Amino acid sequence: MGSINHPVGNATYTQSTVAIIGAGISGMCMAIDLLRRNHRNFVILEKGSSVGGTWTDNKYPGCACDVWSALYSYSFEQRATWTREYPGQEEILTYLTGIAGKYGLYPHIRFNSTVEEARWDEDTRQWRVKVSVSGAKDAQFQSGYELSANVLISGVGQLNMPAWPEIEGMEGFKGKSMHSARWDWTYDFAGKRVAVIGNGATATQIVPEVAKTASHLTVYQRTPQWITPRDDKAVHPAQKALLSIPFFRNCKRSLMMLYREMSHDFVVKTDTKSSQEIRDLGVGHIKKGLPNKPDLWETLTPTYPPGCRRILSSDDYYPALGRDNVKLDTRSIQRITETGIQTADGETTDFDLIVYATGFRTVEFLHPIKIYGAGGRDLSELWSGGATAYYGVTVEEMPNFGLLYGPNTNLGHNSIILMIEAQSRYLAALIDPIIRAKEAGQSLAIQPKTEVVRAFNVDIQKRLANSTFADPACNSWYKTSEGRITNNWPGTVVEYQQGLAQVRWSDYDIEGDDDRRFVGKEETRIGHVEEVWPVSKSTLLLGLSVAVAAGGWYLQGARGRPRRR
Repeated sequence: MGSINHPVGNATYTQSTVAIIGAGISGMCMAIDLLRRNHRNFVILEKGSSVGGTWTDNKYPGCACDVWSALYSYSFEQRATWTREYPGQEEILTYLTGIAGKYGLYPHIRFNSTVEEARWDEDTRQWRVKVSVSGAKDAQFQSGYELSANVLISGVGQLNMPAWPEIEGMEGFKGKSMHSARWDWTYDFAGKRVAVIGNGATATQIVPEVAKTASHLTVYQRTPQWITPRDDKAVHPAQKALLSIPFFRNCKRSLMMLYREMSHDFVVKTDTKSSQEIRDLGVGHIKKGLPNKPDLWETLTPTYPPGCRRILSSDDYYPALGRDNVKLDTRSIQRITETGIQTADGETTDFDLIVYATGFRTVEFLHPIKIYGAGGRDLSELWSGGATAYYGVTVEEMPNFGLLYGPNTNLGHNSIILMIEAQSRYLAALIDPIIRAKEAGQSLAIQPKTEVVRAFNVDIQKRLANSTFADPACNSWYKTSEGRITNNWPGTVVEYQQGLAQVRWSDYDIEGDDDRRFVGKEETRIGHVEEVWPVSKSTLLLGLSVAVAAGGWYLQGARGRPRRR
């Protein structure tokens, strides 16, 4: 293979076979799949100063995952030592930094490196990527440079650019302001008057933590959310012991995967029965969490169907709203004053801290990076009516370009990592001929056929039109202001994995030197990670029986042993 497959070094600093944008879960997964194929000539361009993506950016009080830890991890790197069923931000970040170290990713990562623009060069069949460099020391070497790459992969995802609300007077506030995704831990909110604008997934985690020590907390709610019990708990030592055995670890993950897949219809379909079950659960959760505040029950109950927005889970949000130092305010915010917040009725409340828990710019995929594909086609113009991509991974008129966690790949019922792994495996197989062509001194350009991408997205939108996501009764971050659903996948994870289990080369236009030599067949079989039933059902039931018996024996022994004092 020669030196062309060596990691990028000093002399080849501006030349790489593959450029990956982002060192989060997606970018790291892509890099690992390249290494598995013995492709080492790649760089990861990370605008921050550490790996982890959203788990580096979001470190607000109470930050945690809303998917079980056993599922919110790579299938090939399951962890037996999670401390809780729902892991906190710091534990997830520790897991991810460990992955980066174990798989040798750090030599490939360039931190403080922001991709400003990428332009496809027709003559060389390469991307010209403009990178700006920040950081007190890094910027002393160069403020920016242009990197050439045969393949460009975006791992920036959907939840990376904070969305600030447009409220008059925000800049004039004299107190402390911060976005939830840019939390300043140097600020002590204990004993302070705090306002939280927003009541989504982030706010439901922040509010219970801030309420413990703030002198007063006001939560500004525009639209109520459906919230179900989280039932979070520590992982018992007996379970940890069993999970150290891969068989039991796989069994637990598979049962969780199966349960989540079975919940798909409750979240996505508009069936009256399933929707009503979620409604009853949500309303019961409100009354249980606020038994002495019946005046809030109706205020906190949504009028739109569950699933239209992401269904949240929390054990402590409603009890926090019932505290004496917490107030729920549903009045419209008119403006921010120098000292606080003025509502539409003219009343002003003073605050020391305003937290904007207002989410992300979700429908503006890749914002603010400028991408120009074949013929100089501007990706932002191509996506002017809403982002589209073939299975969320490849885009028409964008040769040798891939996306992870792209358009219409978000989920409302399961772990996004399950989707990301399928995408990464697919893209690794798709770009393999491009890499091998380069190693042979030749070049290829591969892009999905326009008619294939458009037919795929017509079908997706038809399916989404019959889902809860499309309900006109509510707005959500799943769709554009015009109502087009750009973020969510309508089916199950298994269906998606099966769709990306092979590369059908007839779906792509291939241009270049001796192209059939590197592709050479109608399709490339990849397969997908089988996680619903990793072993036969009878074997799984036998294993669970053993686990239950072992757990009972352990607990019985623990009760019988004397305690040390």
